[in-house]
Amino acid sequence: MLNTQTTDSAVPSPSTSHSSPAKNAKFTPQVRKGLLGLGLGNALEWYDWMVFGLLSAFIGPNFFPNTEPLSATLNALAVFAVGFAFRPLGGILLGTLADRIGRRRVMLLSIMLMAGTTLIIAITPNYATIGAWAGIILLVCRVLQGIATGIEAPLSTSHAVELAPEGREGYVAGIMSFYVNIGILLASLVSFLCSLVLGGAAMADWGWRVPFIIGAAFGFVVLYLRRSLPETLKAEEMATNTPRAVWSGVRKHWLSVLAIIFVVGAAQAYNYAWNVGLPTAARSGFKEDPTAVFALTTILAVILVVGSWVIGKLADGKAMSRWFLVTRILAIPSVFLMLMYVQPGIGGFAAVLLGGSIVLVLNMTLYNVVSSSLMPKNIRGTGVALGYGIGVALFGGTASYLLVWFQSLNLTWVFPVYVAVLSILSIVFYLAARRSNGIFVGK
Repeated sequence: MLNTQTTDSAVPSPSTSHSSPAKNAKFTPQVRKGLLGLGLGNALEWYDWMVFGLLSAFIGPNFFPNTEPLSATLNALAVFAVGFAFRPLGGILLGTLADRIGRRRVMLLSIMLMAGTTLIIAITPNYATIGAWAGIILLVCRVLQGIATGIEAPLSTSHAVELAPEGREGYVAGIMSFYVNIGILLASLVSFLCSLVLGGAAMADWGWRVPFIIGAAFGFVVLYLRRSLPETLKAEEMATNTPRAVWSGVRKHWLSVLAIIFVVGAAQAYNYAWNVGLPTAARSGFKEDPTAVFALTTILAVILVVGSWVIGKLADGKAMSRWFLVTRILAIPSVFLMLMYVQPGIGGFAAVLLGGSIVLVLNMTLYNVVSSSLMPKNIRGTGVALGYGIGVALFGGTASYLLVWFQSLNLTWVFPVYVAVLSILSIVFYLAARRSNGIFVGK
């Protein structure tokens, strides 16, 4: 068994508490309701985030000078990346707050920010009406969303792991990933239906706003459900978790934070390449039919939804570390599938998009629980959110832009090499952190 001892008395030693996985441990009604509220928040985050990426070809010309469609699209993708750049700030500010005052109130705050900013994007006038202010408002909303999502995914997963019975980490990974993929599916499905019903001209003019209005309404429903979230930090734990104590613990576990950066970054670079970068390249670069592209991204989302549920069932009660290593190794060769799509043709796009879906769902199901396992409970909110925010900002948020940019330079091969290197580094740093600090959830 790995050495998982910690000097923090508030955290039980995993060497005793996780000695025998309790795969059949039952979830109480309160825990199930909590998992629903946390999971739907993840769904909202990914719905909002993916809708922006999927509709960037329509958003760019509405918020920036429409001199050339590709340039406007790249401007929108740049703003997309700016939101990621502020995720580490969200991890630092809201992660520390979550370890200091508890998980529940921070989970409510993140949803309020997401729902409010999504509504503002939906109703903001375009560049032709208010000039540069359109782009400024869009940028500010993306900054606030970056801060909110800097804590939403990592803390909601950590919160879910702390709520669930010991030994059910695989199930938690599956159910949280299931909700994430529901959000991705809804983003693709709503975009597809709007494009099908309204047509390309209306989507470019005003129809792109409809998915954002739906997302804002969804957010206020999640806010209502989260009002009854159970708190997993005890009063005495919060009393001793001063900011100094939290950051002292984070510095002590710096190698685990570094590992989380690459565990998250490699998975997210792969994910955004498949869910945003390839569809954007298909529409903007290769001029594929938008409705056909949205239909295929919807099929991909269905595979992710079903796959995450299946993988959660298979991994329940099993060693997360072993599952992580196998799935991450598989990501290294599979990312090179994208080299098959180097010229126009919806068939080639479909082959690449769906061909890489199995390895994608394997990696996306497990990475957040694996990240949570690397940090002790008393600093988990801060440590995991910090690593997650940096990983997504450096590698996830830039993936779509890099993929499209490299294609425009006829250097398509560079991007899969880049993701493969990230995957290798994630394995190296994970093993180093596990050896140095141990793991605190599962085995």
